[in-house]
Amino acid sequence: MNRWYESDGARLSFHESGTGLPVVFLHPTPLDHDYWRPLVADMGGIRALVPDLRGHGSSELGDSLPVGGFAPVPDAPVLTMAQMASDILSLLDHLEIPEAVFTGCSVGGSVLLELWRQAPQRIRGLAFVCSKPQPEGEASLRRRAANIALLRAEGTGKLFDGMAQSLIGATARQRRPEIVDELRARMTVSPEAAVAMQAGLAMRPDSVPTVATIAAPVLAIAGGEDPGITAAEMEVFKAAPGGCEFHFLPDAGHLAAYEQPQKVAALLAEWLRQAED
Repeated sequence: MNRWYESDGARLSFHESGTGLPVVFLHPTPLDHDYWRPLVADMGGIRALVPDLRGHGSSELGDSLPVGGFAPVPDAPVLTMAQMASDILSLLDHLEIPEAVFTGCSVGGSVLLELWRQAPQRIRGLAFVCSKPQPEGEASLRRRAANIALLRAEGTGKLFDGMAQSLIGATARQRRPEIVDELRARMTVSPEAAVAMQAGLAMRPDSVPTVATIAAPVLAIAGGEDPGITAAEMEVFKAAPGGCEFHFLPDAGHLAAYEQPQKVAALLAEWLRQAED
């Protein structure tokens, strides 16, 4: 059942289950909280907090996003990592949770890095799944601009159809072909929110220097079939002074936690036990 809270003029949704250590799960775009459902079902002993990011799932986008930050598309609204991090801190305040462990996939991981910059005192640990600290390169910036043009011309259908195929690893598609339709059905972001998210991803800051300041324990899980993020890019998390446990899943794509929920849940649960010792 959806629960609600307010943040910077928007009504945002989250789900909560279990008791124990608070763990916040941040999903990739253009999916919603349901991305984490299979993994959370395999974990016990935690209080799982699974929000819909702003503009995703049942969460509102709001009407006060900045415009003009993404130079190639100067009239695009920008859903920044800073805004989404502020939303998550508002969730903690709403629930009166002083600190938690945070897990993020893809853009969810980018939000974790912003959370560390904004409120490191509230973070007991950071787990990154198929997420990197490096900023967008020139080719990626051109792709974001092209995606925005496509969204404005044709809506979300063509872009999301392609993402449902490309983001899921070949192994998962072969083993369980229905996974494509399952995840495509959860891509319900509006064209306006999708544009704002593409601009926000394009404007992600370089977080490699941030990694060198992370004093909390870090878990990093990379997928060998991820089309956009390499293991080498994720190995940068090993520079975190709080220590980094790194895992490589050779047969997982960008959506590894949904493709292999039991495997990722086991890695996360063991890391959490060690982090609490």
